[in-house]
Formats: sequence, C-alpha cells, structure tokens
Amino acid sequence: MWFTHDSEESKAHSEVTGGHSAKLSHELIAAAASYEAAKAYEKHIQKNGKPANHAKAVELLAGLTGAFVDRIAETKGMDALEKEKAKHAAHERAKSSLEKHGEF
Repeated sequence: MWFTHDSEESKAHSEVTGGHSAKLSHELIAAAASYEAAKAYEKHIQKNGKPANHAKAVELLAGLTGAFVDRIAETKGMDALEKEKAKHAAHERAKSSLEKHGEF
C-alpha cells in the first residue's frame, strides 16, 4: 500500500471518517481522500489490472479522490471553494504517491 497505517494520510482518514462534527480543513480532507483513493486504486488494479498508461491512472485517481471529497462535503458540510481546494490537493497528493511508487 502506498500509505502506511500510521501515515499522515491514514490518520487524516480516520479523523475525517470517524464521525467527528468539528470543522475539517481542506488539507485534512485532502490527506484522507488520497488515502482512500490509494486503497480504492489498489482494489481496482487487483480486480482489473493496471491502467494502460500513466494518463489513465491519473484520470482514475482524479475520480477516486473527487468522489471521496464530494461524499465528505455532503456529509460534513463544506463550501464550494474549500471543496475544490480539497479535490485539487487530494489529487496532487495521490498522483505524487502513485508516481513515487510506480503503480501505473
């Protein structure tokens, strides 16, 4: 897995999905989204194999991070600007990890 269970992303994921009602920063949500996307990406490649190329892998990650941020925005409440900031930061964080680990 790209992120370990004691990584910043894993801790953020636990905090964001743990049912807390405190206001969450877009940075915290981005870290959680990148962790969630990494888990979903790994499940996807186990089931379907690796994407054909880097561009397809990045496109898949964009969808995975965006879906998580959208879900959190709806359940926890976020304004549109914070939501877009979180999506962008999450995508960049997940993309960087993807490239670092060569998972495409």
